[in-house]
Parts: sequence; structure tokens; C-alpha cells
Amino acid sequence: MAWMKTSNPALSENAFRGEGVAYGDGMTISGTVNKTGILVICSVATAAWTWNLFLNARSPEAVMPLGLLGMIGGLIVAVVTIFKKTWAPITAPIYALLEGLVLGSVSAMFEVRFPGIAIQSVGLTFGTLIALLLVYRSGLIKVTDNFRLGVVAATGGIALFYVATMILGFFGVRFPSIYGAGPLGIGISVFVVIIAALNLVLDFDFIESGARQGAPKYIEWYAAFGLMVTLIWLYLEILRLMSKLRSRN
Repeated sequence: MAWMKTSNPALSENAFRGEGVAYGDGMTISGTVNKTGILVICSVATAAWTWNLFLNARSPEAVMPLGLLGMIGGLIVAVVTIFKKTWAPITAPIYALLEGLVLGSVSAMFEVRFPGIAIQSVGLTFGTLIALLLVYRSGLIKVTDNFRLGVVAATGGIALFYVATMILGFFGVRFPSIYGAGPLGIGISVFVVIIAALNLVLDFDFIESGARQGAPKYIEWYAAFGLMVTLIWLYLEILRLMSKLRSRN
């Protein structure tokens, strides 16, 4: 089905397939929104705790183990959730709690260098979410096959680029102009933020289509998890962009 295609690995075309998919109470948009709200609260709770630990100690060593735990644990839980969708009511909140550890530690480190950057990035992330939701609901953005293909291809290209630069970094190959605060670095960050934001549109379409198709009730948790994956990526990319812009001042 065309509507199932999305660049978000959590919301792939196989999301409604596999063992354990049974139809009882159907998925609803309002239910997915409520579940997303719960996941956001979970992330904010652990992020605030990690944030306070860092600001009190003023040392990266105070939160680096927590950030590493959140990053590795979040990745493992995300993979489990993708392959065991019926576990989403349990694994999605765990994922949100773990990612909060990453968000809190990363945000606090940026905040020390650029005061106010975290709240600005949070505001821009949720502002983007609301704006794109309104645009999507108004019909100004049509989720066509070409639109999906373009966003999926761009997202895949970004992922490959990040992996390639990370691998090359182990061999001492660096790209200061790309990750720096120059015009090229800022331009790339703007592009990545735009693609991350457009992934939200695909997520909205997936959730709406799932509710219309009568997906199982537990898919609300799974869809909320997928939306959180995109929101976290968008926030981190906005934080990176804002830090580049602030460092030029």
C-alpha cells in the first residue's frame, strides 16, 4: 500500500503486518495523540533530571554514562519495538525515558556554551510540529508518491552521509567545513532540518491512514513511538543548527 511508505524506520510499510496483528478496538488519531503526549512527558522527565545533574556538577563526566546508557539502550529498545510491535505499549515509554537521558545531557552541554539555546530549540521543534500539522490538515501539502520518494531518498542519503563521516572519523578524516559554522556547514544543517521536518508530514499521513484502515489499538503506541523518533531527530538537528548560528556571533 502506498500510504504505508515512510522514511521513518519505525513506521515502515510492514508496520501493520506480522505476527500478533489482531483487530479488536481500532486505532484512533486522538488515542495516538494521547500516547505521544505520554511519551513526551517521559522524555522530559528524564531529560530534566539529567539536565540538573549536569548543571549542578558542571562536568560532562557527571552525565556521560547516562547519555551513553540512553543512546545504546534507546537504540536496542527501538530495534525491539520495530520487530515486536505488540510490545510497543511497554517498550515505547522505555524508549522515551532512555532518550530523555540523551536529550538532557546533550542539551545541558550546549546550554553551558550557548545560554538559552535549549529552550529556543524546544520551541522551534514544537513550533515546526504544529505548523506542519496545520499545513498537512489544510491540504497544502499533498503526500503523493513522488513526495514520499523524495523525502525517503533524502533521509536515506543523510543517514549514509552520517555513517560515512563517522567511519572516516575513526581514521582521522575530518570535515570541519561541513560540521563547522561556515556557510557550507549551516547550509547542510538547514537542509537536514527541512528533511527531518518533512518526515513529520509522512508520519502524520501514516497515522491518519492507519486509523482510517482500522489498525489494532496497540498501534497507537507504536505510531507514537515512530513520531517520537522523528521529533527527537528534529530537535537534535535544530540544536546543532542553532549552535552553529550562535557561534558566529
